[in-house]
Amino acid sequence: MKRYATIDKKEGETPLEALARLRVRDAISSEIPLAYAGRLDPMASGKLLVLIGDECKKQTEYHALDKEYEFKILLGLKTDTGDILGLIETDTNPKAPPPDSEIKKVIKTLIGTISLPYPHFSSKTVKGKPLFLWTLEKRLHEIEIPVAHTQIHALSYRGHYTFSGSELLDRVEKRIATITPVTEESKALGEDFRRKPILAAWKAELAERGSEIFHIITFTTTCSSGTYIRSLAPKIAELLGTTGLAYTIHRTKIGTYLKVPLTPWGIWTRLFK
Repeated sequence: MKRYATIDKKEGETPLEALARLRVRDAISSEIPLAYAGRLDPMASGKLLVLIGDECKKQTEYHALDKEYEFKILLGLKTDTGDILGLIETDTNPKAPPPDSEIKKVIKTLIGTISLPYPHFSSKTVKGKPLFLWTLEKRLHEIEIPVAHTQIHALSYRGHYTFSGSELLDRVEKRIATITPVTEESKALGEDFRRKPILAAWKAELAERGSEIFHIITFTTTCSSGTYIRSLAPKIAELLGTTGLAYTIHRTKIGTYLKVPLTPWGIWTRLFK
């Protein structure tokens, strides 16, 4: 029997739903345990590494795997989650991105060790409770938001395109609708991912901005485990002189990086699962 497998998690799908789909795809008995190594948010898509059977007992051995992502940043808007599945907040300084040469110059400053706050809606535990519960209970003022210290191995700018406000709203509504409704009483505090107030906030913000142009810039990155793209995206926007959020996040690879001294400077060799 295989020790692990990968499956492409769909946008709007939870990791548990992806595991259930893997059972059907690979005809894995319900008696065999499955566990994912490195979760993906509901609005993120891409490679999910799944441990099978006894390999689930070794889950911590997989926590340090590097990841590769393709992601897009929507400029001029921000949310409390760092992606589109959040309550929208108006930017006070919206603007188009600077020239490509300036973007490339700015992102070079992020290569190496980076420190970013954990997203308020994350599973990072503080005083025995995940941050998302502190947030939902409106008790963030009682704690200090922890900071993640991670590595950005590579970060590349891939281009820029635009949407009108009406196009943007239509896409956001359709993408949020891909999430399976949450009806379990045990998850009532999350209010079905807060779907109704989030959609209402997007509509209120964009209703009068249908003809306005919104800018989206695209990137790829390879980074160490624990790097939240929902924190990296707003940081890049900040360095560009505005605000932003992770419009899309797609994980393309899971693996490790080894520095091999084949030259005086060494090169990065990719070993991916």
